[in-house]
Amino acid sequence: MSRISVVAAVIGLVGFLGSCRQDMHDQPRYRPLSASRFFGDGRSARDFPEGTVARGQLRLDTAFYEGRVGTQEISSFPIPITAAVLDRGQDRYNIYCSPCHAYTGEGNGMIVQRGFTAPPSLHEARLKSATPGYIYDVITNGFGAMYSYASRLPPADRWAVVAYVRALQLSRGATLADVPEDRRPELGPRPPAPAAQPQPATPPSPVERRAR
Repeated sequence: MSRISVVAAVIGLVGFLGSCRQDMHDQPRYRPLSASRFFGDGRSARDFPEGTVARGQLRLDTAFYEGRVGTQEISSFPIPITAAVLDRGQDRYNIYCSPCHAYTGEGNGMIVQRGFTAPPSLHEARLKSATPGYIYDVITNGFGAMYSYASRLPPADRWAVVAYVRALQLSRGATLADVPEDRRPELGPRPPAPAAQPQPATPPSPVERRAR
């Protein structure tokens, strides 16, 4: 190689090595809640500008997000209840609720059978008459031995679970009259009534046997 090429290569290598400084990776920054001499109050953390709302946290619809309007629990669902919502509710219920409440809502789920505190049956009159807003609030904030599921179930899934709980409760005492007339053909023909079984003959008494 010519002397000029060697010098150029050396200069290029020196420039390359000089540009790879560690502080390009470890940039100056404050650790959370550390002190600062830059700001007059001595804090590195700054307050959010007034009125700042985190993305997805503008929760003006309190009926949907809290299950209540003011202090009153809502008595109806803030979302339309469809087959898809019930399917989602069943899926989430089976994952998060059935370990305690059981698949049927009786309150004798698998971990209850292993010694965990038993929840009340969802078929109790008190819970069957509870508002959807109340059930949503319990899922959100917990109650008694049940802790909050707000971090596991987003609001839409909580309402889906509430809808499925209502379906479980209604299914316990459902009759044909509860099915809309135009949907009854989907149930198929009724099974035939079982045929009457002949009663076994009564054996003769000892007196009758002796008379024969």
